[in-house]
Amino acid sequence: MKAFIVEKYKKNGPLRMVDVAEPVVGANDVLVEIKATAVNLLDSKIRDGEFKPLLAYKPPFILGHDLAGTVIAVGSSVRHFHVGDEVYARPRDHRIGTFAQRLSVHENDVALKPKNLTWGEAASIPLVGLTAWQALVELAKLRKGQKVFIQAGSGGVGTFAIQLAKHFGAFVATTTSTKNIELVKSLGADVVIDYKTQDFETVLSGYDLVLNSQDSKTLMKSLRVLKPGGRLISISGPPDPQFATTLGL
Repeated sequence: MKAFIVEKYKKNGPLRMVDVAEPVVGANDVLVEIKATAVNLLDSKIRDGEFKPLLAYKPPFILGHDLAGTVIAVGSSVRHFHVGDEVYARPRDHRIGTFAQRLSVHENDVALKPKNLTWGEAASIPLVGLTAWQALVELAKLRKGQKVFIQAGSGGVGTFAIQLAKHFGAFVATTTSTKNIELVKSLGADVVIDYKTQDFETVLSGYDLVLNSQDSKTLMKSLRVLKPGGRLISISGPPDPQFATTLGL
């Protein structure tokens, strides 16, 4: 089958389309014929080598963390999916590889595709949707009435995080560019900051939670909008020793 591979870690390095072996289907796996995938910032960071200390993939390897497609085979122990099911998935770490025609995925990482979504729409959801859920619900344990600052509200994670935070009854502030102000308002943002003309640090204060998705400079500024005891969750990259040193950690 055809797949796009990373031949070596390199910043902005190219992917190359090659022929690779068909996936092996384990007892708990479903084999998916991929109809659509998505490109995420995480893919570029892995390709660039930024995540090698945490996710050490040995080149050559296939990138890709999102898929939507049709089940074409199931393992002997699979109970929840059948051949012909339309599904979407975020394969677990060390089993990624959605930039290919087919992929074998553990059934626990798969869900039935909503019928009202196209293949492309479904493939755009898993990684960013799960990231928003893990950050706001599992880690932050977001509660009704809390004030949340979500950076980059018009991005993949941001668009999900705004809607999720509003679903849980939070007050949401976000940043975006001028052209996307109406978009993030339509998602439910209560305060919208145009980062091209405004500095969020001068507008926001007393927040319970910040979801940081930007660089370390923005992270430092974000700490200053938190109330005492507030929390910041960063999804922008692996731990940075220099930043830890700056904070005296």
